Amino acid sequence: MSCRWLLLILLFPLVCYGAMKEQPSTPDFQRIVTELSRQGDQLVGDYHPDNGAESADAFSGLYFDIFEESGMEVAIGIKNPALKSELESRFSKLIGLAARQRSVADVETAWQQLRDQLVQVADQQQPSEVGFLGLMIQAFLILLREGFEAMLVITALVAYLRRQGATEQVRVIYHGTVWALLASLLTAWFFSVVLEISGAGREALEGVTMLIAAGVLFYVSYWLISKSEAARWQAFIHGQINSALSKGSAFALGLAAFLAVYREGAETVLFYQALSGQANDQWWPLLAGFGLALGGLILLFRLMQAASFRMPIGLFFSITAGLLYYLSITFAGNGILELQGAGWVGTTPIEGIGRISWLGIYPTLESLGAQLLLVIPLPLVIFWWWSKRRRALAGERA
Repeated sequence: MSCRWLLLILLFPLVCYGAMKEQPSTPDFQRIVTELSRQGDQLVGDYHPDNGAESADAFSGLYFDIFEESGMEVAIGIKNPALKSELESRFSKLIGLAARQRSVADVETAWQQLRDQLVQVADQQQPSEVGFLGLMIQAFLILLREGFEAMLVITALVAYLRRQGATEQVRVIYHGTVWALLASLLTAWFFSVVLEISGAGREALEGVTMLIAAGVLFYVSYWLISKSEAARWQAFIHGQINSALSKGSAFALGLAAFLAVYREGAETVLFYQALSGQANDQWWPLLAGFGLALGGLILLFRLMQAASFRMPIGLFFSITAGLLYYLSITFAGNGILELQGAGWVGTTPIEGIGRISWLGIYPTLESLGAQLLLVIPLPLVIFWWWSKRRRALAGERA
């Protein structure tokens, strides 16, 4: 059985597990926000810099015990992941200000901004019954959105191997994908059934996975940049075509595929669990949406593969390296955000910087610092590449 068929077989229990796991119905945003506002107002009223640590713990309780435990965070993430990340960032800022014993005015301002946005979200909630079409569209968007980012990584790596002529090594990518799907299912089952872990435990796992993925994608992107010149690429091919890939390179590519899929897989299960609470035992809309999204991802995969073969080698490797580099930057920022939510990393707010969720940019010293660690080497690598290219052109002229 080919890896691609095994991939499809494993994707089916991914959605089935999410649908079968019993979940509460759609959370009442108005009731939840009212309780958050009541407790938050009281905590801010009692806040003093001297009791900052205790206040930070209490604000963290608002996030985990009410916002997340009630299902509001996941319900928002199903429809608007960017809004979910923004609210998570605002909670982290509030907790960080209190933990660092900032002034009462700073904490009040941060809470008021968070409170206003929560109220706005609750006012925009539509409590009407979700029909067959609505459930199908949501199930479709969940898999398409969560799977697209992972598919970008897989497509880039598969296209790279095939353009190299190492088609027999493509199975390394598919093996990494299959193992990631298995790990996603086991993680979701282990956390929800065996340990019943949510909150900080899940946030920490997501954060660590994102940071490891950022490091691996960063390494692979820079490795591809070094092969972007056609002449250097041909020399590399002649040196490697007999052995296809070294064990270290094959492992790095397989690990990149594994982490990209694993990062999305467990979250996809979580979203399908939450959506099943709205379905009232209606399986067909979930399965129909899942099937349409899977077909869409396969079609996109084929189109992107075909387009990659028509690109010049230099352009292909430059675009592939740029894509993986962009994903490493966003993973680094989002990974730190998740670890801040889990309490593993402190939060030092920075004023005057906006939130750009699609770039993983959040106004904290820690998240921006992690991204700068990946950005700072870029000019040096570009200069090195440009110098190499100039010397190569000069040699050709001579």
